[in-house]
Amino acid sequence: MSDSTTTGPQLDVTEEDVLRHLREEADHPLKPKEIAWELNVSHEEYRLFKDLLDELEEQGLVYRQRKGRYAVPENINLAIGRLQVTRKGDGFVQLGHDEEDVFVPEQHLGTAVDGDEVIARIEKRPQDRNPEGKVIRVRKRAWSQVVGVYHSKRNYGFVSADEPDLDKDVFIPPDAEGEAEDGEVVVVEIADWGEDSPSPVGKVVRVLGTPEEAGVDVLSILYGHQLPLEFPDEVEERAREVAEAGVQPDAAEGRVDMRGDLAFTIDPPDAKDFDDALSVQPLEDGTLRVGVHIADVSHYVEEGGVLDEEARERGTSVYLVDRVVPMLPEELSGDLCSLRPNEDRLAFSVLFRMDEEGRVQDRRLERTLIRSRRRLTYDEAQQILDDEKDAPDELEEALDLLKGVSQGIRRRREERGSIDFDLPESRVILNAAGEPTDIERVRRHSTHRLIEDLMIQANETVAEIALDEDLPFVFRVHEEPAEDKIENLRSLSATFGHQLPSGRVEPRDLAKLLDRMEGTPQEDLISTATLRSMKQAHYDTENVGHFGLASDAYSHFTSPIRRYPDLLIHRELGHWLAGREREDVAAREDWLQDVAEHCSERERRAVEAERDSVDLKKIEFMERHLGDEFEGTISGVTAFGFFVLLDEYHVEGLVHVSTLEDDYYVFEEERHALKGQRKNRDFQLGDRVAIQVARVDREERQIDFELKGAPDA
Repeated sequence: MSDSTTTGPQLDVTEEDVLRHLREEADHPLKPKEIAWELNVSHEEYRLFKDLLDELEEQGLVYRQRKGRYAVPENINLAIGRLQVTRKGDGFVQLGHDEEDVFVPEQHLGTAVDGDEVIARIEKRPQDRNPEGKVIRVRKRAWSQVVGVYHSKRNYGFVSADEPDLDKDVFIPPDAEGEAEDGEVVVVEIADWGEDSPSPVGKVVRVLGTPEEAGVDVLSILYGHQLPLEFPDEVEERAREVAEAGVQPDAAEGRVDMRGDLAFTIDPPDAKDFDDALSVQPLEDGTLRVGVHIADVSHYVEEGGVLDEEARERGTSVYLVDRVVPMLPEELSGDLCSLRPNEDRLAFSVLFRMDEEGRVQDRRLERTLIRSRRRLTYDEAQQILDDEKDAPDELEEALDLLKGVSQGIRRRREERGSIDFDLPESRVILNAAGEPTDIERVRRHSTHRLIEDLMIQANETVAEIALDEDLPFVFRVHEEPAEDKIENLRSLSATFGHQLPSGRVEPRDLAKLLDRMEGTPQEDLISTATLRSMKQAHYDTENVGHFGLASDAYSHFTSPIRRYPDLLIHRELGHWLAGREREDVAAREDWLQDVAEHCSERERRAVEAERDSVDLKKIEFMERHLGDEFEGTISGVTAFGFFVLLDEYHVEGLVHVSTLEDDYYVFEEERHALKGQRKNRDFQLGDRVAIQVARVDREERQIDFELKGAPDA
């Protein structure tokens, strides 16, 4: 046997070589052999070179034309990215933080739907606006199935899809309806999205029940957003093995033992997974040692193992109105990893030395062993701070100290221009049968802000460490708003007598606008409009800062039980703390970028599912109030009517213009108003009105109101 090792041909040409050549040197699209010849690729290397071209095409970095010629997309007026469809039905092809998204009018979306990876041809480049294009091909479908109500006809059926929201019904051929009956909610597997037919075509693969049956509405959201209902058997089995092993004695080796410190958690009353705990201890020099302790999930979830693969695929836990779809099995998320009271737990801790106003004198990151002494709800913590609930002196003092620290942190964050959205949230109260019995408007206590301030401080600190140490990392980034969105907000705020500065708008400008609107009837409207004017935050390996927080660097570090990017960050920090360096940093960063993009998409899907589940329960709840009268505020005005947000319940409905029978009304977009042509009566954004609930349609997910006049004085 020979001792020598035989190796095949090695490709000297890199991705960067190919992209640079096509972008800068080629004056027209080239065939593979032309590129290979110009880059001096040998005959022996050609197969490897073709594989490289295939990889670049798969990544969307090069585009292969019909005749087999290659070019970079920007050189042939193409844009390749993920499609995001707006509420109006138009779309944007998202290209990344360094390129403008491409606007695609609804009529030019073709068969593409929200979330698809598409190729769009850029057809216009308007001044001071996004490029405008047309989808010419769907590269990768985001959806393999849809959910909706099945309607039976004599020789066929069709499904009106709810998830995703399609502009066409899905055709169900004969014998493809399965066991579905007219009016039932079904899951449909798509066979053709309409490329070869007038509409999408599919077959029924599951019947969920009738829309009126308890739980069917939330099930439709789960299936519609393609969220996993159960963990695979091998994942459950591995979770049980890890949980049964528990916290091993040798796990404390090399960790800072902080079990003697008073640590406690503050969470909602129904929380089961406790990611974070706090501690504070006065030091001899008059400063404070403040600890932000985060569950060390990375100790238990091995990179590349079945638990890790499943967590990465899910990307995040999903919090629906009646259930949680966790990222990790209950044995870990609700037990071993959770910082439950009076149990030893492994943690990643950011330890600050601060003065009493939260100015950081020093900080360090440690792997620790902690023991939470108390599990507090936000209400309980608030009652202790307000002297409305008895608690041990040590706990009272700790909360008082942390309140002062958090107020100082917040004050300095506001000084640099951080935007604080204090929008009311909806909490749907369900009975044992899953039926909504009440809808509460929930606003934050100072204890919510306390937790928020310290978590933001920890997240920023971890991002700063990553930058200082040049670690492979995933940042939480938030780019500046698009100019057209800011222009719309500028117009809206002017309607209420408040001016945004011309030109570029800084975070502090928006923060000042919200401050000026505080306490006015339009406060929630302007807050919502400001939020909608912004781009979505997302994950990226390149740090471009966080606009909303006015932060130079930000990360997600504090919730590894429910967010995969946090788990990734823990791994990178653990690697660094152990004194190890990544062998191939570039490859690691490429992999992290792929995961970051995947997690951004999963997060968006989770947010949509959570919002849909709340909206569905609101619709079910309002069915019981048909004919009832309420007061509210006009929250949106369109050519077809105006939306009203109720005072008593955080529910919105439409007063259609056709029900306004006293005059002919015209939409004045600049004034955000409907104006009567004869009597000069206005319905303007922010106006107070009284309405009656006239119609509720579960299938259309619509609530209609009728105007009853001005509210009682």
